[in-house]
Amino acid sequence: MTSTARQPLFLMESLAQASQHDFDRAVRLLRDRAGIVLGGHKREMAARTLGLRAKRLGKKTIEGYLNYLEQDTGLPEWEHFVNAFTINHTAFFREAHHFETLNKWVRDRKRPVSVWCCAASTGEEPYSIAMTLREALPGADSQISVWATDIDTHAIERARFGVYSLDRVQPVPDGMLKKYFYRGKGTQDGMVRVKPVIHNLVQFEPFNLVSPIWPSDKKFDAIFCRNVMIYFDKETQTQVLGQFSKMLKPEGLLFVGHSENFTYLSKAFRLQGQTVYVEAQGGRRP
Repeated sequence: MTSTARQPLFLMESLAQASQHDFDRAVRLLRDRAGIVLGGHKREMAARTLGLRAKRLGKKTIEGYLNYLEQDTGLPEWEHFVNAFTINHTAFFREAHHFETLNKWVRDRKRPVSVWCCAASTGEEPYSIAMTLREALPGADSQISVWATDIDTHAIERARFGVYSLDRVQPVPDGMLKKYFYRGKGTQDGMVRVKPVIHNLVQFEPFNLVSPIWPSDKKFDAIFCRNVMIYFDKETQTQVLGQFSKMLKPEGLLFVGHSENFTYLSKAFRLQGQTVYVEAQGGRRP
């Protein structure tokens, strides 16, 4: 279907394309709710995703499903709607230079030391941060904390569980693997589980970066927000950066993804190294 007219997508066993109106409407709802900008090239994926959610709720059309969402912003289905469009591509010690930087930098920071991982996904990144902090500050467990958040509630639940296949932990150095993970036996052979010594350093919670209400009682030495802002438009990016600057301690670090550059968006940060920004005192306003 190539017409942009309001043609409903009836759910069939074979995939059908959504009308342009359905797609545009879903794009708007996703952006308003989660800040995620869905490109036109994702239309086929969106049709499949929306169709599955509609079918699950017994809605005959995608238009009916979207009507259902819009009638009440507090519906539990909103959580499933957003979760269905989030991307959970992550790995232990991904972009290794960030963890090397954190390890060296944090040793000179005043304690206690806290780090926010705001795209925790299934837990690999916040656990990598916790291991890095513990290696850099031995014997200081009570002075270390990691706040790990993600908009995807399903991913957060998996992260809390802290169980991974052996192939997922391949990037973890052998010494850390033995030190911080239990090896599974019997039915759990081929799996590992994060030990309490690391698990207890991380607090997992769902959080939406475009929420109008941000915590006012939290301050961090560093924030990891990697490969998230690429899904936001410039206006949303600027707003989020402004909030980050308020939540960082003086000269705190912001770690971003390899393809992200925010120098032109905000005076609250200055580039310090490869995809690492430092909080610029006196420049808190974007």
